Amino acid sequence: MSNEPIVSLRNVTKRIGRATIIDNVSFDVPKGEIFGFLGPNGAGKTTTIRMMVGLMSITKGEISIKGKNVKNEFEQAIRHVGAIVENPEMYKFLSGYHNLIHYARMIPGITKERINEVVSLVKLENRIHDKVKKYSLGMRQRLGVAQALLHNPSLLILDEPTNGLDPAGIRELRDYLRYLTRTEGITVIVSSHLLSEMELMCDRVAVLNKGKLIDLKLIQDFIGSNNGAQTFLIEALPAEQALAAILGIEGVEDAKAAPEGLEVITERDRIPEIVAHLVRSNTQVYGVRARNQSLEDRFLEMTGGEQIG
Repeated sequence: MSNEPIVSLRNVTKRIGRATIIDNVSFDVPKGEIFGFLGPNGAGKTTTIRMMVGLMSITKGEISIKGKNVKNEFEQAIRHVGAIVENPEMYKFLSGYHNLIHYARMIPGITKERINEVVSLVKLENRIHDKVKKYSLGMRQRLGVAQALLHNPSLLILDEPTNGLDPAGIRELRDYLRYLTRTEGITVIVSSHLLSEMELMCDRVAVLNKGKLIDLKLIQDFIGSNNGAQTFLIEALPAEQALAAILGIEGVEDAKAAPEGLEVITERDRIPEIVAHLVRSNTQVYGVRARNQSLEDRFLEMTGGEQIG
C-alpha cells in the first residue's frame, strides 16, 4: 500500500455569506479503505463531497486527489474519481449494457473490453442485456457503480448510496464495496445515515458536526477497545448471589443486574479472576461477553443526540 494518501484535505473551509459551512477540516484517506462520513443534518457531509468533486468552490484550504490539487489541477484530479450521488440516473428503456455504451461515448479511450470487465466486476453478466426498468434497486446501484468505474478511477465517492434499498440490496452493495477495496485496491468514501450499515461497511469513520471534524477513528476504536474499563455481560446463577460476589472483587468499577445477565464494568484482564471467584462462590457461570458500544451509541454521545441525515 502506497504511503501517499488517495485523498487529502488540509484546513478546508467553506463559507456562504457569513455562515461557515465547513470549518478548517483536515484528514487523509489511504488506498484501499472504505471511509465513512457521518454527521447530523446540516453537518457539512454533502458540502465536503461537493467540494471534492468540483461541484462547489473551496473558500480556504486544499483538497488533493492522488497528489493533484482539486482547485488548481481539476482535470488531472477528477480523472481519478468516480461518483454516485444517491440513486444513479439511468435510461430505463435501454439495457444496462447500452446505458454503459452511451456513457462510455462521453469519455475517450473506454473500450468494449473495459465495459465487459466492469460488468464482470459488479457481477451483472447474466442481466446486463435486460432493460434497466426490470432491475431491482440493488442491481441499479451495481450498474451505477459499473458506470462510475468505467474510466478506472482510484477513488469512488458515494453519497447516500443505500437510499431506497431493501435489506438484501443494502447487504449486496456493502459486500460488493468491500470486494472492490480488497481485490481492486479502490478507495471508497461513503456518506450514509444508516449507522448500523456504516459500522459493518467502513474501515474508518469521520464524524462532522456543525462543520467541524469532531472525531476520526478506526471502526473498532469507535465501538470498543481492549484497553481500559469495558462493559461485560456475565450470565451466572443464582443472579443475586453472583452479583454480591462480583461487587466484592477489587477492580470492578460497577456491577448491576440487566435483562441479559449481570452488567459488569471492569478491565478485560480482570475477567478470568472474576469467573474464578464466581465458581468458588458456588455460582454457575454460563457465559461472558463484552458489550461494546455501537457506532450509533458513540455517534449520539458525540453529537448530543442530534438527528443524522
